[in-house]
Amino acid sequence: MMKYDNQNNKNSRREFCKNSALVTAGIMMPSTTINSMFNVFNDKKLKLALVGCGGRGTGAANQALKADDNIELVAMADAFKDRLDSSYTALKEEFDDTTKINVKGEHQFIGFDAYKKAIDLADVVILTTPPGFRPHHFEYAIQAGKHVFMEKPVATDVPGIRKVLKMAKIAKENKQNVVVGLQRRYQKNYIEIASQIRDDKVGDIVSGQVYWNSAGVWVHPRKPEQTEMEYQMRNWYYFNWLCGDHILEQHIHNIDVANWFIGEYPIAAQGMGGREVRKGPEHGEIFDHHFVEFTYPSGAVISSQCRHQPGTMSKVAEAFQGTKGKVETNDAGVARITDIKGSDIFTYRGENDPNPYQVEHDRLFAAIRNGEVISDAENGAKSTMTAIIGRMATYSGQVITWEAAMNSNHILMPEEINWDSVPPTQPMENGEYPIPTPGKTKYV
Repeated sequence: MMKYDNQNNKNSRREFCKNSALVTAGIMMPSTTINSMFNVFNDKKLKLALVGCGGRGTGAANQALKADDNIELVAMADAFKDRLDSSYTALKEEFDDTTKINVKGEHQFIGFDAYKKAIDLADVVILTTPPGFRPHHFEYAIQAGKHVFMEKPVATDVPGIRKVLKMAKIAKENKQNVVVGLQRRYQKNYIEIASQIRDDKVGDIVSGQVYWNSAGVWVHPRKPEQTEMEYQMRNWYYFNWLCGDHILEQHIHNIDVANWFIGEYPIAAQGMGGREVRKGPEHGEIFDHHFVEFTYPSGAVISSQCRHQPGTMSKVAEAFQGTKGKVETNDAGVARITDIKGSDIFTYRGENDPNPYQVEHDRLFAAIRNGEVISDAENGAKSTMTAIIGRMATYSGQVITWEAAMNSNHILMPEEINWDSVPPTQPMENGEYPIPTPGKTKYV
């Protein structure tokens, strides 16, 4: 039986929330020893590189270019030329009357090693490829001394998490800004609730429910001329080495809110899941539903559910129960706290609040200009790890502890990959992919 030191846990949770508030506000105050030549660009034109030219990457580049008056996109990289071309066209049309798009033909890089060439040309890089590539791209960017915006999740396996944590430490020591696309930490209604929690309006959170239930996402039909590698890359969402399952790719947002509001990361997870509706070979190897109970050091238990099933209840939101009150939040800008009896304590409606996707980039570039430092990478890695232990629990049917999982060497993403590589997941003779089986699948 694990014992908890309640007073120490309360103190550590308050310190966690305090530090999270500084990051959420978009700044960590600079050290007096900061190298101004390295980190403060003042009025210098900042060079931007986009690595990963899908819809999210194009959107992130759009927001980055609007965040600062003196910035230009100088390099782009993607595995596929058609995606890069489409992204370039969209950005060129958006900024047609400006000088912000300056990507020469020789600086439009295609292939698995294209990211290195693009990163080398920039001061700031956007990393928005499928998540499996993120640890390698982040490592290269930090070692090259760049400031980084990277999308969540930041890895798909535990070795990737360890790599990101190592690079997060180096980035912080070198005063490199890193913003992770967990945009609720930059969204005003969530920030307001976090402040109320720090002011003890809710008491200690003892339980909660977090949701990402929706109909699901796109499928790109297989084409006769495609290799297995190209097919999986085009349908990256359905293969764990690339995506990590939707408990990582989408539900991480709600899981991260739980970690943030509680002020801790979980020590264990147990749960269940499977494929009930979305179960054809076109849906790869991932589940269409997950239900996980995360247990935290304080004893708090969070019930987490995500689902991709058309025609079912849709809900993307969070609810928490504390010793003094209850919290409700959602991505539409609503936030509410009631007391134990249900009477309103605090209500926030942010219909006119700034777009948190834009705020992320506004804060990033302001920090670069002002010599401040944002350090999101460690939390991004640990919230990704929370979702990974949830996936391990639903796939295996076992209790997965944080400690045991962090010591796992179960690798999903290969160190080296090219168009001639054999994908880590292969179809069986009937064209279907091997599916995790609770009670049989092992991780730790």
